[in-house]
Amino acid sequence: MLALSMFSFLDGTNLPQQIKAVDPAIFSNPWFLIPMIGIIGWWCYKQQWTNIIILVLLVFDWYMTGTQYMKTLVVGDQLQYNKVLPVLGVAAAQLGLIIYLLFGRGD
Repeated sequence: MLALSMFSFLDGTNLPQQIKAVDPAIFSNPWFLIPMIGIIGWWCYKQQWTNIIILVLLVFDWYMTGTQYMKTLVVGDQLQYNKVLPVLGVAAAQLGLIIYLLFGRGD
């Protein structure tokens, strides 16, 4: 019963539709923005810089998926290989950074 009311509340905020559309306007939605600012504030208070860096990388990736460059990766039914290589390079660099941040250095 409680889970059903939580799902109806979540649907009422329109977050699932905005996430599916990868709409940057989600950052103007208070149902998303207030908890996001809260968690970033908490991480700053606890000085968890690793979490903040990873969140910034994920937000960057989310933003980039909505750009015109990403929309032209597939033209018709053909994958544009010359455009995929820079995306793979950035993804590999980010993955390497995240692995280093999580496992590579000791506290």
